[in-house]
Amino acid sequence: MTPSRASGFSLLEMLLVVGLIAIASTLAAMALTGGLEGMRLRSSAKEIASQLRYTRAQAIATGQPQRFVIDPAAHAWRAPNDKSGRIPESLAVEFTGAREAQARAGAGGILFFTDGASTGGRIQLQARQAAWRVDVAWLTGEVTLSRASPESLR
Repeated sequence: MTPSRASGFSLLEMLLVVGLIAIASTLAAMALTGGLEGMRLRSSAKEIASQLRYTRAQAIATGQPQRFVIDPAAHAWRAPNDKSGRIPESLAVEFTGAREAQARAGAGGILFFTDGASTGGRIQLQARQAAWRVDVAWLTGEVTLSRASPESLR
């Protein structure tokens, strides 16, 4: 009689399968989210929305109007208390807002008042066929972040 070998999987075979599943999951996630550029796009849009909310909160808390400035050509933004940031050069930046709130030529501005209201505006960030919009309501100063529809990008 020959001794029978126990059936099953070796540790090496299990590790190989787990590794392949991890690689496939990573590739699928990158494909579904637009890859690295999509992550930059969402991250930048969320950061700008966060800083707009911060600017509104500062206006309410200090009792002084506060201005958020965005310079689409320089791919930069500035908020109260020396907060500033850069937008990746690979993203297209578009600003629509009140001309009266402009800090200087070429730069857009959204002014928040002490009651939370604002001059309103829209900042759109785009990478290829994907875009995110950050809207600021003029009456309430509410900041909303939304994905732009492909039809509106044409």
